[in-house]
Amino acid sequence: MNAPAEDSSKGKWMALLAAFLGWMFDGLEMGLFPLAGRPALRELLATTVDSALLENMVGVWFGRIIAVFLVGAACGGLLFGWLGDRVGRVKAMVWSVATYSIFSGLCVAVKAPWQLGALRFIASLGMGGEWALGVALVMEVWPGGSRPLLAGLIGAAANVGFVTVGFMALGLGTFLVGMGHFLGTFLPDAWVKALLANGSWRMLFLLGAVPALLTFFIRIFVPESEKWKQASVGAPKPRVADIFKPGLASKSIIGGCLAGLALVGTWASVQWVPTWADKFTGGTVKAREWCQIWLAVGAIVFTMLAAFGAEKFNRRLTYFAMCLASLLVCQYLFWAKPAYGGFFLFLTFLAGGLTAAFYGWLPLYLPELFPTRVRATGSGFCFNIGRILAALGAILGGELVRAFDGDYARMCGWISLVYLAGLLIIWLAPETKGKPLPE
Repeated sequence: MNAPAEDSSKGKWMALLAAFLGWMFDGLEMGLFPLAGRPALRELLATTVDSALLENMVGVWFGRIIAVFLVGAACGGLLFGWLGDRVGRVKAMVWSVATYSIFSGLCVAVKAPWQLGALRFIASLGMGGEWALGVALVMEVWPGGSRPLLAGLIGAAANVGFVTVGFMALGLGTFLVGMGHFLGTFLPDAWVKALLANGSWRMLFLLGAVPALLTFFIRIFVPESEKWKQASVGAPKPRVADIFKPGLASKSIIGGCLAGLALVGTWASVQWVPTWADKFTGGTVKAREWCQIWLAVGAIVFTMLAAFGAEKFNRRLTYFAMCLASLLVCQYLFWAKPAYGGFFLFLTFLAGGLTAAFYGWLPLYLPELFPTRVRATGSGFCFNIGRILAALGAILGGELVRAFDGDYARMCGWISLVYLAGLLIIWLAPETKGKPLPE
């Protein structure tokens, strides 16, 4: 029996709120490492690496940990997307949020770079899964006419998390100075000093455990997708192999390529901007934090614009325009290397916005490729196979930093040429504007 209209309306808003918060905390989790990674790695490597080689090794480990995080997110997208198609979107979402919250918080206790990488890998399993589940749930419980707005909100939500991390980092040190005596009443002095040392990076990771509280809200208040319930009745349990059957295989491959190009541009290039700025300013003007904030503010604005652009024009033309604009802005930023200041932050805003605009386009486009029974699996595969490609790009980026003797901008300039491929591949993708979600 269908739920009453009032309950259905309430359920839609609860699903959207849960997904928005989940995506926001996804962004918080993703934004933790660009801010905390460099001070964390400098501390963890200081006792084992010669000071003359420290910066280069920080770059290498930074790339490696981003890579394992992206691989974990890709695996999590497949794992939790598959679970969502088998046991329901809501139940699997609870497990995914709990996973990324708990293991992010455990990073507070690491003693070596490999430990940090291992915990970030496990945390990323849940983070990657939450994206696929949230997209499938919201697109199924809301009417088709709302999809562009919802896709824009999905992209914007993660970047609200990025902004939050940036402001947390700006104010955390000052806040914790006043909290030192309070913390000392509960924790040993050595623990308090460790939490506050080197930019309070351990405290940033500890705050990453906060999203665990969201799991209680999801379990209690969020209803399951009726479309999933109807599609799962009497149907065989979905398998990952189903998205590679005739009629879906080409869509899965092309969707993965489109997501991969966007993710490489972000994680192997633009997400290094805070680290680059922190290095060339010597960390004296909080450039790392302000770059993180302006990257995220740009992303919030442009993800909304991208979703509406895809609906007003069409999916393929919008993707082409995003690739071209991202290519031009990134090439100027990384090769012109303007001095840190207002113009630099404006370019950061543009680069962050244009390269993140894809994350307002992908939640709209990917669910339109797959039928309900495998929608979470298919969307999760496409988005997260892109993370595998981005992981390879991040490893390459770390090695290029070492080869270019610590020149982050030069590395980012070369990696951002990936948008050239997007200008061509998009014309192989099917146009889905104006079509209902496949049943």
